[in-house]
Amino acid sequence: MTSSVDVVVIGGGQAGLAAGYHLRRLGLDFVVLDAQAAAGGAWQHTWDSLHLFSPAAYSSLPGWLMPAQAGELYPDADHVVTYLREYEKRYELPVQRPVRVSGVHGDGTHLRAVTDSGDYRARAVISATGTWWRPFLPAVPGEFGGRQLHTVDYRSPRDFTGQRVIVVGGGNSGAQIAADLAYDSDLTWVTQRPPRYLADDIDGRALFDAATARRRALDEGRTDGGGVASLGDIVAVPPVRAARDAGLLKASPMFARLTDSGVAWADGTRAEADAIIWCTGFRPALAHLAPLRLRGSRGRIRTHGTHSADEPRLHLLGYGDWTGPASATLIGAGRPAREAAREIGELLGR
Repeated sequence: MTSSVDVVVIGGGQAGLAAGYHLRRLGLDFVVLDAQAAAGGAWQHTWDSLHLFSPAAYSSLPGWLMPAQAGELYPDADHVVTYLREYEKRYELPVQRPVRVSGVHGDGTHLRAVTDSGDYRARAVISATGTWWRPFLPAVPGEFGGRQLHTVDYRSPRDFTGQRVIVVGGGNSGAQIAADLAYDSDLTWVTQRPPRYLADDIDGRALFDAATARRRALDEGRTDGGGVASLGDIVAVPPVRAARDAGLLKASPMFARLTDSGVAWADGTRAEADAIIWCTGFRPALAHLAPLRLRGSRGRIRTHGTHSADEPRLHLLGYGDWTGPASATLIGAGRPAREAAREIGELLGR
């Protein structure tokens, strides 16, 4: 069975909902296809202690400020899930779930999304599947006989009490999970370079401003403005700051190889471990776009703003700065979603 709509949005997380908000305002006929069984996107799968970097009012999707969480300056993941669920209801967004899209194909003047619940023909497609579903694991020589997991698999320090744990990664997830484990586990924190903490008073608001300024500079052909990377790698959220100031977050350089019982450095130093947690980032989840053959040699789809340079009926939202400044964040999702909806409206003559 095939359904026809103006626009198919693939992904019902924050970027997909922001797109839905703006498509609704334009009066377009659209559907949001979400592979998850419940509302909340990736936020419903994060570790227990995760909190936002910004206050609720600065972590909102377009149209509705996130309500504050009682007793918390920076809301936790459960609060975000509740907000996203209520956001869907507030704007009566047509989310279909669970619907898994296996491929997007050209179909004459339309694009066709093939799913496990039938096909959808659309005049435009917005891909907003994010990165959480495609964790990146680096290739490291050797084999480890213990437990290995990625950020996406970690939930609580209770699972590692008394164990020897190696956390790999010098970004925010690595620092936060290391801080989580620093008190009740035998922790070894490994980073490619010495940790670079942002100033303690910097939160997500400043990061969004920096990302926006960097994007504006690049669009204007200027090289000034270092963006978020110029500020540092790690936001000093309260748990990270507390563990750092207590001397519990001491980073070791990256090891050279895995051993059966742990890791080894090039100088022969070894560390034994029961578990290794790889906080090594993500890649865009774009397998469903493979039939369109849009990826370049480095695996990235070329974009002009949010639309594909080679397929203007396709827009990409929420994959990082290449699809809009800070577009993978709550605060940054709205602006590129608005631009994508506007361009689609123009394409469809609305």
